[in-house]
Amino acid sequence: MRALRVAVSVETLSLAVLLVNLFTVHVPAVASLVGPLHGGAYLAVIILTTLAPGSAGTGARWRAWVPVIGGLLALARLRRVAQPA
Repeated sequence: MRALRVAVSVETLSLAVLLVNLFTVHVPAVASLVGPLHGGAYLAVIILTTLAPGSAGTGARWRAWVPVIGGLLALARLRRVAQPA
């Protein structure tokens, strides 16, 4: 779960950097550096969610595929399942 939280954080932060860059100064070097980082984090979120215990029956796997907020949705679903009832 810790690796998934880190990947979700990197994905969210890198998306924020890309959007701020796009709507303000639009420096191509920032997009060239942060874009692949964001893509790698997105793929890491999908892979780590798939490998997480209990992700198959909770619907967390398909949530990880949703662009922009999928990692946050999957993480929230896995946390809810992990909490004792």
